[in-house]
Amino acid sequence: MSEGLLYSNFRIRSLIPRALVRALELDVEIQDPYQAGEKFAKDFPLRKLPAFVGPHGYKLTEQLAINNYLIKLSKDEKIRAQLLGDEGDARTQSQILRWESLANSDLLVTTVRVFGPLKGEAPYVKRDMDDASRFLEEIVTVYEARLKDHCYLASESISLADLVSAATFIRGFNFIFGEQWRQEHPAIVRWFKTVIASPFLAEETKDFEFIEYPAGEENEGTKGTSARNPVKRICPRHPLESLGESSFPIEEWRKRYTMHDTRRTALPWFWEHYNPQEWSLWKVEYRYDHELPMLLKPSSLIGGFFNRLFKSVRYMFGSMVVYGDSNHNGIVGAIMVRGHDYVRAFDVAPDWVSYRYTQLDATRPEDKAFVESVWSLDQPIVVNGVSRGIVAGEVLNHFDFNRLA
Repeated sequence: MSEGLLYSNFRIRSLIPRALVRALELDVEIQDPYQAGEKFAKDFPLRKLPAFVGPHGYKLTEQLAINNYLIKLSKDEKIRAQLLGDEGDARTQSQILRWESLANSDLLVTTVRVFGPLKGEAPYVKRDMDDASRFLEEIVTVYEARLKDHCYLASESISLADLVSAATFIRGFNFIFGEQWRQEHPAIVRWFKTVIASPFLAEETKDFEFIEYPAGEENEGTKGTSARNPVKRICPRHPLESLGESSFPIEEWRKRYTMHDTRRTALPWFWEHYNPQEWSLWKVEYRYDHELPMLLKPSSLIGGFFNRLFKSVRYMFGSMVVYGDSNHNGIVGAIMVRGHDYVRAFDVAPDWVSYRYTQLDATRPEDKAFVESVWSLDQPIVVNGVSRGIVAGEVLNHFDFNRLA
């Protein structure tokens, strides 16, 4: 009988659970959640990764919990003791958990806060960047101090503390920690090379290579220096990038929408060129309309949501509106998404679960009319069979996004 199903993808928190399944030769299926579709969303409404489903519907989320469970599935007592600590050694077990927790929280979160703006994946705010960079250096100083006098973080051999920490450092070495940084932190570099070359991570990290300069400082004439053999650098990409170029001229559409009359000129052009095989249209509804009367400015919810869709904006277009009156209003929108899996586009925003998503069919007159009314922002929209006036609206358009960011 299978021991379970692990949902895992390119997210760095997914790496160690996947590596454990393979290194420990567990009878656990590994599946990309984007290929699982609605089944993953049904089992795990928050859609957080990694996620695990065991026999009889047993479910787990959070990397640390899943790592612990997978290791205890192993029949090899020595491996279990090495990775988790001996059963009677509370101090070592606690130290392992300590370093795991530090890596999975402060180290990872702060690393992302630093490289996100450098790569253009998040707004650049100098004060926030400076604060994050200082805190990141404080964290790595703790690692450097420990590893200067010890081979590993929590014990005399590679433990789960080392695996989780090294996996988290991968993102730093992908985008931030260039050659100069590595010269200044020799203990971390020595330890990192040792851990990723271990049987636990060798397969997962076989394509890893160091960078010479941090993101934003690359010289096109330079090449990275591999930790082992020179191989292709791991670089996470947006899931929708795999769909390739679209025959629908999205940038031309953005220009026409911005520069021409929406109903008379832009929309007729859109329907003539729209390709439903490559794109899909979605009705996006705020789930908690009853809370809107308590908000001073409900439209700020839309602007904030669009801000947090930063990473996906190149694969989307649309608008959302506030309708009704001050005591009885709601938020709804019409968004075009590259491909037909809306989750890939929207789940970059933490609050995407606050909205309900319904696919629209452009061949249905009522769906087409809804899209036109929301995008034109000039006529009432029909909500639950009732015509409701538009109070305010925001457009999710590549040209307008700099204003929103």
